[in-house]
Amino acid sequence: MTAAAGSPLLAPLAPRRLAEKRFSMDVIELSVGSARATIALRGAEAMRWSVGGTPLLWDKDPAIWDATSPLLFPLVGWTHDAKIRVEGKSYPAEVHGFASRMCFSPSTTSAQRARLTLSSSAETLAVYPFDFWLGVNYALFDTALAVGLTVKNRDARPMPYACGLHPGFHWPFAGGTAGDYAIMFAAEEQPFAPKISPQGLFCAEQRALPLQGRRLPLSPELFSAEALCFLNTRSRSLSFEGPEGAAIKVETSNFPHVALWSKPGARFLSIESWTGYGDPEGFCGELAEKPSMRILQPGAVAHHVARYSWRAPQTA
Repeated sequence: MTAAAGSPLLAPLAPRRLAEKRFSMDVIELSVGSARATIALRGAEAMRWSVGGTPLLWDKDPAIWDATSPLLFPLVGWTHDAKIRVEGKSYPAEVHGFASRMCFSPSTTSAQRARLTLSSSAETLAVYPFDFWLGVNYALFDTALAVGLTVKNRDARPMPYACGLHPGFHWPFAGGTAGDYAIMFAAEEQPFAPKISPQGLFCAEQRALPLQGRRLPLSPELFSAEALCFLNTRSRSLSFEGPEGAAIKVETSNFPHVALWSKPGARFLSIESWTGYGDPEGFCGELAEKPSMRILQPGAVAHHVARYSWRAPQTA
């Protein structure tokens, strides 16, 4: 499903709830009710999101993971030999593409909304030879944060791309220990995920997962070797559930894949929404031949949306 501009995931707030917009050279501050969000121009990355004083996005630690919620474009995952191939020519490729390291332009902002844009340039054409336009729309609500990606092909030929969102949430976020938390999928998913090679490539071999119906109990040990990648999920939403009914709900439109990732000793869980994923082991073909890439025709536009909603603990 393609999310249009009127998607309910990005539905507007009543004007009476708007607060004053704050903007600086480096970040955009959004505020509505008791909710706050900070969006960096570098990478169009959400650096903070809190509701009622409860911080939900983790505070990045360069010693563990030097990011909070990076944007993935025009690639998701690792590529064979850290390269992509387009029309027989090789180009250097970094994991998850380059968008998270680029400076975006704030084209429109308000108290509750921010739009940041990135267009192809000499710098991007040197590593991804396509003329593109990328828009990132943030909308803050009383208890939710929505992120919409708009990808436009301005090239004269079909454009292969992948995109994704990579937010790291506090874990724990409502007290207790990491083992008190679980992922609850909207539908039953396959109880296995592909193994990932030390080079980040997807293996044909599968890894069994401790799913209990729709529920996946969480523990740091689950992520000791690799991320858990659920490809072509049945669920269009899931909940990251904690003690006393607290939860972060993730709803998506036009993101068919979900990845869960953390690092040993880290106090975060990343719930990633992807359109594509890393190269399969042994893949050496053209970028457009990669199984998980989207192909956008000249002049075409695609929309991808995720909405994160907070449910506070239920107190007596």
